[in-house]
Amino acid sequence: MARRWLAVMGFALFASLAQAGEAVTTPSVIHLASEDWEDYTAADGHGLGWDVLREVFEPAGVKLDIRTEPYIRAIGLAQRGEVDACVGGYRDEVSDLLYPRWNYDTDHIYALGLASNPAPTPETLGNYRLAWVRGYDFQNYLPNVNRYNEVVRRTGILSMLTHNRADYYIDALTEIDYVVRRAKDPSQFRRTHIAELPLYLCFADTPKARKLMALFDQRMEVLVKNGRLKPIFERWKQPYPLYTN
Repeated sequence: MARRWLAVMGFALFASLAQAGEAVTTPSVIHLASEDWEDYTAADGHGLGWDVLREVFEPAGVKLDIRTEPYIRAIGLAQRGEVDACVGGYRDEVSDLLYPRWNYDTDHIYALGLASNPAPTPETLGNYRLAWVRGYDFQNYLPNVNRYNEVVRRTGILSMLTHNRADYYIDALTEIDYVVRRAKDPSQFRRTHIAELPLYLCFADTPKARKLMALFDQRMEVLVKNGRLKPIFERWKQPYPLYTN
């Protein structure tokens, strides 16, 4: 009887150790989906966003596997667990994805309109006809929004503004700049800052993604405290948005 009891206990101990070992095992790859944002998460792997995420994961032994998709499709891939996370979401934007404690960047949100129009403010946004890319859901993050249209792509924004089909186009500053650079007369348009929105990795609700999310928060805690991410933002000439609480 004693031998049988010891055998049972030994098996139970072995099983618990095996489960503990499995629980702390870190995946060697994180599969990420992101829209192709110029100089941020470009399809060829360059940009501020990719540099930040490489610094977070690769020193911990996790390689980035990147996939370029439109933003809505990137979210869908994460919802189905086909990628571990999608890049560049706003907190709690999608109910069935998981959000870490730390953001990795901040979106500088601007309104683009004709220079001849009055500059909008967060308080007056509701007075205007707004437009933004489908799926960005700025109505959930900006105050007083009443009238807005969602566009499929950014190529027709300037025409929309000049032909009075919208008063202001809302987007992150890097994307606003991308649009304005394609104008024949950039001085015809004005950018107005209206909000700062923290950016998150939106993790799939899977065991692997949960481990990666825990690692992400651990690494961000260290990197923000030691300042290792600051040079990346400086290199890309972007303001540093990360500070300890």
